[in-house]
Amino acid sequence: MSRETVLTANPIGGAETVPQVKHGFKIPLMRPVVDEEMLQAALFALQNEKLVMGESVYKFEEEFARYCGTRYAVSTASGTAALQIALQSMGIEQRDEVVTTPFSFFATSNAVIHAGAQPRFADVENEGFNIDPAKVETKLTAMTRAIIPVHLYGQPSRMEEFRDLAEDKGISIVEDACQAHGAEYDGKRVGSLGRVGCFSFYTSKNMTVCGDGGMIVTNDEELADSARSYRDCGRASKYTMSRIGYTSRLNTVNAAIGRVQLRKLDNWNNARRRIANLYRRELEGAPGIELPPLETPKETSVYHLFVVRSQRRDQLAKHLETNGVEAAIHYPVPIHLQTSYRTNFGYSEGSFPIAERLAGQVLSLPIHPAITEEEVRTVSRLVRETANSE
Repeated sequence: MSRETVLTANPIGGAETVPQVKHGFKIPLMRPVVDEEMLQAALFALQNEKLVMGESVYKFEEEFARYCGTRYAVSTASGTAALQIALQSMGIEQRDEVVTTPFSFFATSNAVIHAGAQPRFADVENEGFNIDPAKVETKLTAMTRAIIPVHLYGQPSRMEEFRDLAEDKGISIVEDACQAHGAEYDGKRVGSLGRVGCFSFYTSKNMTVCGDGGMIVTNDEELADSARSYRDCGRASKYTMSRIGYTSRLNTVNAAIGRVQLRKLDNWNNARRRIANLYRRELEGAPGIELPPLETPKETSVYHLFVVRSQRRDQLAKHLETNGVEAAIHYPVPIHLQTSYRTNFGYSEGSFPIAERLAGQVLSLPIHPAITEEEVRTVSRLVRETANSE
């Protein structure tokens, strides 16, 4: 694929020089940013630091912990690895159960299985996208060790209710914040609200490391020490190991890029909120189109995705594609209906009806800091065309 550097005209989030991959869409779903400052940081790291576990890795961890408001941060090779290693660092064992949502990217529950535990699901909210605390409570057993609320699409879960539930039952909260860098609940950044929080820096996220990468954040010193060992082959010292670990380190050059992106994250998130507000104004009252939940005084979303719901989702997606707009479905098949989960856990249609209904209705519209007001209005007009064609 050819690459070209373009300066986007009048982006809502301010002008950015962006290496752009040509893909045939006039309005792309997302556009990762790689600017000159990131390129220079990467080059400096390549020329002056150890390629693995160089100085930029440790600085990135310190800065990300400070950003989230936690004492410790431990980088990993991916968000999935962050979830798995966090669970193992908590001492999760084979018969333990972890309750999470069936409506997420399947890495959330795969990480539970890789950690050796048993995933259990609870359905999502009637309004919104996140797991419902009241439904989680009905799924807890004597074997439940943890709850994983997912801040899906950048929208914070109802953490106050989860924290009350976890405290009452004596279990831990592991936040899946892989889509929610910088989101806040009750004035605190997500990731800092449970025992441990996990992030992904995959290239589609609100901030990236220009490749795979992840981060664990926590105030638990023992858990952080264990996670550092797990991600680095289980080492206790260079040639001794204290546990069976993995090669799941973050490369130095990726960390160097991540440090630059972290400094820009708040401005990018503010741009996403402005874009979301414009979508809301343009789509208000569109027949058959349900907009994402509004923010509340306690919940500040970062709109990793702007997701609408429609009974005519597939027609809407086709109309957008025909007119050069890239949209996507996150996610068309709930986790419990994936083949491996049907086979190994016996799930079938009807197990979690709200998650299944969402899977048939959700559509992600283009959102990124460089999108223009004109492009948002074009997308909104096309959405309305389909909504009004009934």
